[in-house]
Amino acid sequence: MEETQVPRARFPVIDFHTHLSWSARRRQVTEAHNNATPEEVLPIMDRKNVRVMVNLTGGYGRVLEQTIDYWQKPHPERFIVFTEPWFEKITEPGYPQFQADQIARAQALGARGLKLLKTLGLYLREQVTSGPLVKIDDRRFDPMWEAAGAHRMPVAIHTSDPEAFFLPTDRFNERYEELSAHPDWSFYGKDYPSNQELQEARNRVMARHPRTQFVVLHVGDSENLPYVSGLLDRYPNMHVEIGARIGELGRQPRASRKFFDKYQDRVLFGTDAVPRGDDTPQQVFGERLYEIYYRFLETEDEYFDYAPAPKPPQGRWRIYGIGLPEKILRKVYYENAARLLNFKS
Repeated sequence: MEETQVPRARFPVIDFHTHLSWSARRRQVTEAHNNATPEEVLPIMDRKNVRVMVNLTGGYGRVLEQTIDYWQKPHPERFIVFTEPWFEKITEPGYPQFQADQIARAQALGARGLKLLKTLGLYLREQVTSGPLVKIDDRRFDPMWEAAGAHRMPVAIHTSDPEAFFLPTDRFNERYEELSAHPDWSFYGKDYPSNQELQEARNRVMARHPRTQFVVLHVGDSENLPYVSGLLDRYPNMHVEIGARIGELGRQPRASRKFFDKYQDRVLFGTDAVPRGDDTPQQVFGERLYEIYYRFLETEDEYFDYAPAPKPPQGRWRIYGIGLPEKILRKVYYENAARLLNFKS
């Protein structure tokens, strides 16, 4: 069986979906925690032809300042930082306007976009950690979405998860091993909304805020490309990103190839890479991770591993390359993200 080695992307790359840092709480103080140093990351980027990495989890307030100072300011051509909502303040009076004002403040600090974890819809509750779940289309966030659009800051939003995460974790679940290793990833039962309810709530947000550009992470619903296609046709302000979903895309290569062709101006490259992220081997930042993505996008190789791990981390299947032409590769690797991020050249 043919094995094509792709050690370097054919064209320059913007990795739109990485987690170089996160917010850590120590002694009642929230501080930035960096998963690596720029000196560790940059040589790998250079070897893999990654020109820019977007660190989505830049935090807010003081943490955002720390993250920008650590990554973006010393290397403004290589690292971009996004801000996140200040969810802990949702119980305070005037929160909607406060959160909208934080978008302008974040941009003034240097943040280039807004990132929403699946916290909204699946974790955030009325009393932050208790009470009913807060819905994705809750009107309290309308000023925030509008502020992002007004400041031309794209919104990277993670909504829901693979369908298996909403089913019983039993022998019939194709991700049994993954969910057994991470039981907190299961959203079966309790008061969780369904995958469909979460997706539709996000869709209502995109419909209400047409001036705001949304990048739906993980392709939105990578297991249901006809559904995602319908959304892209309906919402011109919607884009998708492929991070941590080549496992699903690569087992439906003909459908995926047609999807990339039809929406070539609205698909962004991303990996969901986490330096030293050993517990999620489909996302471990490193040379092997990028080589698998490049092989999926650039070759028509058949039946190869979708993650740099001895055991398939998401499910026991393998994937097929979709062999994109150069015109589409240039867009997916770089041009689509550069346009959203308002690069000058």
